[in-house]
Amino acid sequence: MARFASVVAAAAFGAMAMGSVAYAQESMNDPARDAYYQTFKDKKVVFVPVFMGLDLTEGWSKMMAKQAAALGYKYEVRNSNFNTAAGAQTLTSLISEKPNVIVVQNPDVQSYARLLQQAEKAGIHVIQLNMKTNTLTYGFVGADVVQLGELQAKAVTAKCGAGTSGKVLILAGPPTSPFSAYMLKGYENILKPNKNIKVVSVQSTGDYESAKAKSITQVVLQQNPDLCGILGIWDNTDVGTAAAIKEAGKSDQVFVSSSGGGGELSCKGIREGLWQHYVSYDVPGQARDLNDLISAALQDKNPVGSTKTIHYTPLVEYTKANIDKQSCWTLDTIR
Repeated sequence: MARFASVVAAAAFGAMAMGSVAYAQESMNDPARDAYYQTFKDKKVVFVPVFMGLDLTEGWSKMMAKQAAALGYKYEVRNSNFNTAAGAQTLTSLISEKPNVIVVQNPDVQSYARLLQQAEKAGIHVIQLNMKTNTLTYGFVGADVVQLGELQAKAVTAKCGAGTSGKVLILAGPPTSPFSAYMLKGYENILKPNKNIKVVSVQSTGDYESAKAKSITQVVLQQNPDLCGILGIWDNTDVGTAAAIKEAGKSDQVFVSSSGGGGELSCKGIREGLWQHYVSYDVPGQARDLNDLISAALQDKNPVGSTKTIHYTPLVEYTKANIDKQSCWTLDTIR
């Protein structure tokens, strides 16, 4: 009993000692935290999209607005409504206003290039989003569109190889769009060496117009009733492409590959057979990468233009076999 009492007493003493150590532990503020949040005070970020009202632009903007609210800086959208001249005027005004960061979605490779250089000379960090000019600014966040085109082309060549007509239609965006130009390069890298593939037509859908994609597809199907595959530029556009195929009764014959931000329409398209292959550049993930670069720009103390960062966001392929594993985000679920 005496030995048992000694053990209990020792255990109690140890517990009391540990309790005293725990009680003595003091809290400590993160020494970098206050300065971090102070960095963002009174700063401003402006988004200049090609067009609002799309799942892509609305998704990016929602995430940028959420970060601005969380960190305490101002966020604003200046919509150019598919009007390049209006977008150029907006950028000219912003150079005078001098926000800390401009996030811009370029309509083509040339129109904004000089203005973006002027903005950086004025001390404004410029981040190009998903569609870049030939001029590299502080940062670019977006898809590696050449790789995107290669993934689409590989899927179509796998379907339209030996034993098929090998005939493929390419539906591009505006001729001067960086997205179109780089995607066509990706297609070329895969299709050109493949002797089984015959590209019957390469046509622009204008400003990614669904109705135009539909009319082009209708004409090409009449001229080539044995068409095997279509490489589409974007899911919103390819709704028209799919409608033309369905009306022609060739849904089981023509293999369609499309691309986009991986939202609700992308998954609906796979499930309903609008397209059989899809490459997503994942808007929610892309927006997080964009916000990280915005945060870095707002904290950057180096001279504007002294650093250049490219961040190609990961691409994800959707097919009927894996579609149930995809996020299929909506504006209500994105966060």
